[in-house]
Amino acid sequence: MKRFFRILCVIAAVLMVAFSAAAFHYSTILPIWLCTTLSIAYPLLLAAAFLQKRQTVRRGASSVLLLGFWGWYLTDPPRNDRDWSGEYSLPADAVLKGHIAHIQHIRNFAWHTESTCTPAWYDADYDVDTLSGVDLITSYWAGESIAHVFLSFAFNTGQHLAISIETRRQKRFPYSAIAGFFHHYELFYVTADERDLIGVRTDFRKERVYLYHLDLSPATEKRLFLSYLAEIHSLTHTPQWYNTLTDNCTTGILTRAQAQWRYRLDWRVLLSGYTASLAYDMDFLDRHYDFPTLKRMSRIHRPAGAVPDAGYSQEIRKGLPDE
Repeated sequence: MKRFFRILCVIAAVLMVAFSAAAFHYSTILPIWLCTTLSIAYPLLLAAAFLQKRQTVRRGASSVLLLGFWGWYLTDPPRNDRDWSGEYSLPADAVLKGHIAHIQHIRNFAWHTESTCTPAWYDADYDVDTLSGVDLITSYWAGESIAHVFLSFAFNTGQHLAISIETRRQKRFPYSAIAGFFHHYELFYVTADERDLIGVRTDFRKERVYLYHLDLSPATEKRLFLSYLAEIHSLTHTPQWYNTLTDNCTTGILTRAQAQWRYRLDWRVLLSGYTASLAYDMDFLDRHYDFPTLKRMSRIHRPAGAVPDAGYSQEIRKGLPDE
């Protein structure tokens, strides 16, 4: 047992050294030289403390270093006042008055290529009582295991509002999947016109995009939409950290939907490319087909050279199940 315990301690020490190095490396600490220095110096000091032969010195030094690290990491605050990348520069806000949801700063970028666009936003009112459906969108850029997942809300008025839970990136940072495990990105709800949020993926990035109509009761649809609105408003004054493991595009949907924990802990939550199959097993998708058939039928196909126009929302739904 002593040997087993020692092995566990060694593994924990190695993981802690690696975690601290990455946490400082991906932190938002300024100036950058301080961030770099801490990412090198702190892990070395911690490793040296763990390797001390004298037990009192080892315990004392490692305790001080660990308390200092976790004291910083757990109190490191997310912020809304950084120099954001253009896509995330203007957050939406949502105010509910009676049954009318007034949403400010709905993103509607006019994309020219997969990385260039003309920024634009607009405000709009949505009558919650006219909510008529919720669609699950999964977008693949490589392989089957990882996809970006988000929802779009439809109304009897013909309006569609797409909401995507994403990382809020600063201009100085490139996107990094590893960075999302640490305090590197704030949480951001991209609230956008479908021509922007879905159109850039289908028509410019040429990703494989699937649209599934969710089979939800009207009461569940309304509760889900209101939950999104509440979180959008909350983030305008109480920012949160994004976390690839615990608070990402998929876990955020399940949280807003108040899903049971057995679904939140499903392996498909982390491997987001299989989120639609999870929704299928939860009886939220059309069960008239087996899932492989439903997935094949739910892919959005766009003509060569197509660009999102005023009829985009109707065009992408032609021929899809339940549409």
